[in-house]
Amino acid sequence: MLVGVVGKANVGKSTFFKALTLANVQIENYPFATIKPNHGMGYVRLECADKFFNVQCNPREGYCIKHNRFVPVDLIDVAGLVPGAYEGKGMGNQFLDDLRQADVLIHVVDASGGTNELGEPVTPGSYDPCNDIRFLEIELDMWYLRLIKKGWDRFARAVQQEKDHKEKIVKDIAKHLSGLKVNEEIIEDVLSKLDLDRNNISSWGEEDLKKIAIELRKKTKKMIIAANKIDVPVAKENLEKMKKEFPNYLIIGCSAESELALKEASKNGLVEYTPGDKDFKILEQEKLNEKQKNALNFIKKNILDVFENTGVQQIINSAVFDLLKYIAVFPVGVKLSDSDGNILHDCFLMPQKTTALDFAYRLHTDFGNNFIKAIDVKKRITIGKEHPLENRDVIEIISGK
Repeated sequence: MLVGVVGKANVGKSTFFKALTLANVQIENYPFATIKPNHGMGYVRLECADKFFNVQCNPREGYCIKHNRFVPVDLIDVAGLVPGAYEGKGMGNQFLDDLRQADVLIHVVDASGGTNELGEPVTPGSYDPCNDIRFLEIELDMWYLRLIKKGWDRFARAVQQEKDHKEKIVKDIAKHLSGLKVNEEIIEDVLSKLDLDRNNISSWGEEDLKKIAIELRKKTKKMIIAANKIDVPVAKENLEKMKKEFPNYLIIGCSAESELALKEASKNGLVEYTPGDKDFKILEQEKLNEKQKNALNFIKKNILDVFENTGVQQIINSAVFDLLKYIAVFPVGVKLSDSDGNILHDCFLMPQKTTALDFAYRLHTDFGNNFIKAIDVKKRITIGKEHPLENRDVIEIISGK
């Protein structure tokens, strides 16, 4: 799974990325500050299974704070986007190519309206952030269209000449567009919705292909909107406007700067803060200078007391669990620990509808090939290979040799 963090320059995208990862990325206030793609590791938060068993886990990857498990997720933050990127303007081609493999997009916008269409700082409230949502949709749609049109005429003629081409068209198109991570089910849904003439694929014109591009983008590039800089007064009004104009998107207000400040303060031992919490505790009051005290007071008064959290953790959680519909599964034995005494050492993020057999293969090919049964450790029941797993299940796989 790869989560793409996207958006134009100067909306706080790199700050958002660093708030998720604390990676050492370049954060500057000018277009194209992020020159090369930055890969990092973010974390989704969930209630750890150790709470159910009244034990303390020790994760192999990620970490756990007071029964809150943070499971790693791959992130990519790519170069700033400008209108016309699909035509090669700015660093558009690199941007779009880097996002090709992203499973879900977090689109960071400046909710304060303080960054214009070129990524240049302007007076807050003077620019409509709704334009950013529209322009990214257009850029992605036109990119998809360009990929679809590549070799389309020759492809369409070849399909048209096939025997029983109407029955094979879905399979042929899925194969032709495999680079867009589509499958036959997606193609069938799109063609059925658009009601195109399957008997004469060569008759599909530019507008037909554009409609296909739009529908494919919607199905293959799920997107959540991170309405950043929510602490600026005009941002709350813009947030409601975006939600009204784009009801099909999940739009969440956030303050990346606040999340980053709290994480760095926590890292330096100044405060106790768990990402996603609605409050923090100052640990070393005497070590804080006046500027730091004012910053923490501002975050509490204008962010946490108003919105209950900074929004950053909520956004990555929503991207993984709400849009992609992933679930978290813990592989253990009935003793909850491995041979070295590690308790609930692993936690895997799995696609929705994952079965016990799917999970066995995720752990090791031999476990899948020699699968005998699985045990739901929480319920203490045996489950079969086709049993669908649920979020936060604790599963033991029993396999032969």
